[in-house]
Amino acid sequence: MGWLRQTTDSSIGGKLIVAVTGLAMVGFVVAHLSGNLLVFGGPQAVNSYAEGLRKLGALLWVARIGLLVMATLHIVFAIKLNLANRAARPQAYAVKTYRRASFASRSMLLTGMALLGYILFHLAHFTFRATSPELAALGEYEVYQMIVLSFQQPLIAGLYIVSMLLLGLHLSHGVSSLFQTLGFNHPKYRSLVGSIGPILGVLLALGFSSIPAAVLFGLLK
Repeated sequence: MGWLRQTTDSSIGGKLIVAVTGLAMVGFVVAHLSGNLLVFGGPQAVNSYAEGLRKLGALLWVARIGLLVMATLHIVFAIKLNLANRAARPQAYAVKTYRRASFASRSMLLTGMALLGYILFHLAHFTFRATSPELAALGEYEVYQMIVLSFQQPLIAGLYIVSMLLLGLHLSHGVSSLFQTLGFNHPKYRSLVGSIGPILGVLLALGFSSIPAAVLFGLLK
């Protein structure tokens, strides 16, 4: 197992772990949005989707545990790399880099930790229904009603929208960066790779935010 420790202790190995786990979570986020957008098809569409997921049984828990492991590795190694970079970087070089780096790249750790806090709240609110008595009283598959009741509260809707904007900001740099880490950094494709993150970040932020916005404006009720 020495090779494993050597890999995880190296900067290259750490970046690879962050990239692979990040790519897996991006795939989950895209799939999650595609399911959530079924809410615009009405109660039966999104409720049937939720029931289908529940019927996966043990497979659903395997997926959840796998996602949890991916998220943990991503966070741990992202923090580790950030601390290593801060320790190795002279102050003068840090100032120069700060001026050239984008806001999205400079705020990756901050937006990542904010998203972690949101995920914990999201799980407590929608998955375990521990934050609102009215949600706990709903049936297991009444997802449409759960969404409407939640986002009729401006505070909850606002928190969700702000969190999705932070997600978009995080992905705008993170997605392009992970592709570069995985070797897609040929000059011929550099412009394309650099545009994938911002485009995907905007689309996901708008897609997720459209749901609470539609509830707030009375389009979903």
